[in-house]
Amino acid sequence: MESSEKAPVARTPDGVAAKLEQLILDGVLKPGQLLPSERRLCDKLGVSRASLREGLRLLRGKGIIETQQGRGSFVARLLPKYDDSPLMHLFRDHPRTLYDLLEVRALLEGESARLAALRGTSADRVMLKRRYDEMVAYAEGAAPISAERLARFDHAFHLAICEASHNPVLVHTLQGLTDLLLTSVFASLKNLYHRSGPRAQINDQHARLFRAVMEQEPERARQAALDHLHSVDESLREIEAEDERLVRSAMRLDGWE
Repeated sequence: MESSEKAPVARTPDGVAAKLEQLILDGVLKPGQLLPSERRLCDKLGVSRASLREGLRLLRGKGIIETQQGRGSFVARLLPKYDDSPLMHLFRDHPRTLYDLLEVRALLEGESARLAALRGTSADRVMLKRRYDEMVAYAEGAAPISAERLARFDHAFHLAICEASHNPVLVHTLQGLTDLLLTSVFASLKNLYHRSGPRAQINDQHARLFRAVMEQEPERARQAALDHLHSVDESLREIEAEDERLVRSAMRLDGWE
């Protein structure tokens, strides 16, 4: 909500609530984010304080925002917290699900890249460039690379592409899967990025994806996203097969056969 222009909005409480819901759906206001002050919201929306307060009350009733005494109002977590569920433990404890995650990422991120190239605005491209530059700067910096930290830069880059798709369902689906997707990105980078060949390949694929979205080439962007994720899948499977061959060789050497 950085624009200085007032958003056209019905001045009734229902209109205020509907406009704030739209801003949340569009990802302008994000889960967990503190809402601007009442004065600033009234100015941005062009409504009275009474209408704003009643609109916020309606959203609290729906569980869309939460208010804490002395701190203000926050956008609520919109999806259930899956991190500690039995299903999440199963996913994390069984590495084979990594390949299932890569399949899901290909389904979601291939289309989000296409839509980002098709629908992305100049503001979206500014944000995407910022996230890409942050990722590259960290990867090429002098300090030793932490796979966990690089995974967060990597995930932020892909999420910026998704946000540029202007599909709220797609954006909130990926945001709801953040912890699970971070696990996928972290596992990929931990196993691949210390190897010069895969590292160069990942960097090149990110660059191709970035350029395709920035140059507004939808099909090229979709293909770049798919090529990236399919390549990661193939590289991880090859490493797994190599490890299994090493184990078999060691067993033969120790006289197990």
